[in-house]
Amino acid sequence: MAPKKEHSGKTVAENRKARFSYEIEDTLEAGLVLTGTEVKSLREGKANIQESYASVEDGEIWLINSYVPEYSGGNRFNHEPKRRRKLLLNKREMARMSQAVEREGMTMVPLKLYFNEQGRAKLLLATAKGKKLHDKRETQKKRDWGREKARLLKDRG
Repeated sequence: MAPKKEHSGKTVAENRKARFSYEIEDTLEAGLVLTGTEVKSLREGKANIQESYASVEDGEIWLINSYVPEYSGGNRFNHEPKRRRKLLLNKREMARMSQAVEREGMTMVPLKLYFNEQGRAKLLLATAKGKKLHDKRETQKKRDWGREKARLLKDRG
């Protein structure tokens, strides 16, 4: 596989809780099918993907429960804020993601919603396994120790 590149566009929404609650296995960049008012609302930097997830239905992958507020300058043709949005992936990527969900019991979790260099809205989608409570505690301990270590090194030098 080709090395994964990090995006350099404008981040609209980030699901920081996902990295704490899930063990991330694989990530994938997906496009979104959006309406005009949704794009304008995203350009204002308003969106929430904290409670959202992706699901395979009828051979397509859908983003469910993501919140994109109505565009303030929109009129009666404004979009519904919590509607399901279709994700754009090629067949091989869809097959890989759906197999991971069906066979291995993983979950598809959105990590980041952003605009790429061409100005297109993209979603960083991950296949992940849920962490148990003791794993979450261990992650918290490592994070706290890292902060403490950085503080101690800063004080010394």
